[in-house]
Amino acid sequence: MVPVTTQPDVREVLAAAVGAVEGQERPGQVQMAEAVRDAFRDGEHLLVQAGTGTGKSLGYLVPSILHPKRVVVATATLALQHQLLERDIPALLAAAKATLPRVPRAAVVKGRGNYACLHRVREGAPDDQGTLDVEVPTGTMGAEVLALRDWAEQATEAGEVGDRDSAPTHTERAWRQVSVHARECLGATRCPYATECFAERARERALEADVVVTNHALLAIDAIDGVPMLPEYDAVVIDEAHELAARVTQAATRELFPVMVERAARRARPLVRGSEADDLEDASDALRDAIAAQQPGRLDVVPDDLADALRLVASAARACFSAMPKEQGKPGGDDADDAVRQQARGMVDEVRKVAEQMLSGSDADVVWVNGRDAAGGDDLRVAPIDVAWSLRDNLFKEKTVVLTSATLQLGGGFDSVAAGLGLWKDDEEVPWRSLDVGSPFDYARQGILYVAKHLPPPGREGPGEAQIDEVAALVEAAGGRTLALFSSRRAAEAVTEAIRERLPDLPIFCQGEAQLPTLARWFVEDPRACLFGTLSLWQGVDLPGDTCQLVIIDRIPFPRPDDPLMSSRQKLVEKRGGNGFMQVAATHAALLLAQGTGRLIRRDTDKGVVAILDARLATARYGSFLASSLPPMWRTTDRERVLGALRRLDEAATARR
Repeated sequence: MVPVTTQPDVREVLAAAVGAVEGQERPGQVQMAEAVRDAFRDGEHLLVQAGTGTGKSLGYLVPSILHPKRVVVATATLALQHQLLERDIPALLAAAKATLPRVPRAAVVKGRGNYACLHRVREGAPDDQGTLDVEVPTGTMGAEVLALRDWAEQATEAGEVGDRDSAPTHTERAWRQVSVHARECLGATRCPYATECFAERARERALEADVVVTNHALLAIDAIDGVPMLPEYDAVVIDEAHELAARVTQAATRELFPVMVERAARRARPLVRGSEADDLEDASDALRDAIAAQQPGRLDVVPDDLADALRLVASAARACFSAMPKEQGKPGGDDADDAVRQQARGMVDEVRKVAEQMLSGSDADVVWVNGRDAAGGDDLRVAPIDVAWSLRDNLFKEKTVVLTSATLQLGGGFDSVAAGLGLWKDDEEVPWRSLDVGSPFDYARQGILYVAKHLPPPGREGPGEAQIDEVAALVEAAGGRTLALFSSRRAAEAVTEAIRERLPDLPIFCQGEAQLPTLARWFVEDPRACLFGTLSLWQGVDLPGDTCQLVIIDRIPFPRPDDPLMSSRQKLVEKRGGNGFMQVAATHAALLLAQGTGRLIRRDTDKGVVAILDARLATARYGSFLASSLPPMWRTTDRERVLGALRRLDEAATARR
């Protein structure tokens, strides 16, 4: 680690790094870097809102490499992780050569399933009976598996990372043939290929690193579940922190469905002498019948017939697990048997654990029937209702944490987001402070926020004729150049079809018609194109310039009333005496609105309009809370002024071509 006595000024290193990437540091970037340095030094939690274009990545990376102890950086998306590893960190380390006595080291740690498994590559994947089979399927999938095996061997010889992001193009099914989950792994002491293992080598590199990059889920497993996934660290930076609670909840969500139980029974059958595997498979039939009798949605109390089926599954899984041999192969023994046994035991034990959690009736959990397609059948899921206390007790009380995002202030303050993460106002036990370093953009000059106040309230059946007329008028005035964000796939598809009929000369793409990167490329390549889509387009899509001069949002994105997690959280807040609607539903909507609105202005030369087709933003009592969460654009409800502004923007963009 870099000794404290030789630590140069944050500004000096930041200036060198920014010069290698962007040319000149931003005022907010310097302010952020110094605040993060102080937080690390003082051991005080810090929330930093840093608007788009601030350069927040270098704003936290510079103090991270200067900190005398290891720092973990956790992101929500692979896109940001890729940016850090491929652009920001290399530039920073290159700059460090001229300013530091020793160049710091950085490493990335991903979940084990993100790396190719050499045991599976060389010995084969288990079939339905748990027998290792080195043969591959015929056809396209077989070709993908062979290509992945060849790539893994070449990566081994070249000393490369062997992770999924660097692998040849492949499907999810093909990747499962060359990778394992943590519960299936033989472990470093038993696997004959442990010395070459990509996952183990990644962890070895992390042990030598000053900065370790990972994701929210892996951080949660390490800090909250207590499963050691990361090397010991002193502080953590959580980027895209507005996503943290959702990602932690997602990582803690467990599912149980009949096919999962059947598969575990089949894998166990060759390893038991009695009827234990048959009993487990019979239990899967009982579970199937019990789930089929339920309607999709939250289960405030697990019905008796479903509880009986879960008890049967848990009991059968417990007996099956006990009946399987515990002894493992010895050096020089049959490691194929070890692999089969390890996977079977892991699958059966997972079934038991999930069934028992669903039966526990904990007030901290919500259980629901998740509706799937008719062929796949429904499944059961269980998740923690609220992760705030877990984060507070297991992360914030143990480490110094910096949380940063472009959207941490909702309703004009940090309290809403902070409370969802376990940080409460005036909490002497877990103190924190906040900072808004602003944005380099002049939102009032660059953007217009238009609320279509004259439109009728949005209906449950999706956009009506009035909304479709409004979309057509706005898109036509803008000459295309539109990103339209809808609250449902059905709404996006319906409006796409209608606008294609009304404006046949404009290319209009809809999410689902191709992969998202392909759609984004088509959108950028044709400046008059439009892209209509749903939630995954609300955040993380970067489309600067003339290609996107109009963002349309069809309605305030409140969670669905029947959403199991959100409705349970609202009830919990109300039980504690709070306002469930404002603290859960309105906060959720404000966050998504801020993210969606943020798609418009991505650089200081961008100009355009955000049009929200939901009058409630201007008329409802909660509208001011939502509006104050958005960038400070010039605001209007005047339709004609907005159409005129869009026409002028179109004319200017056409003249620049």
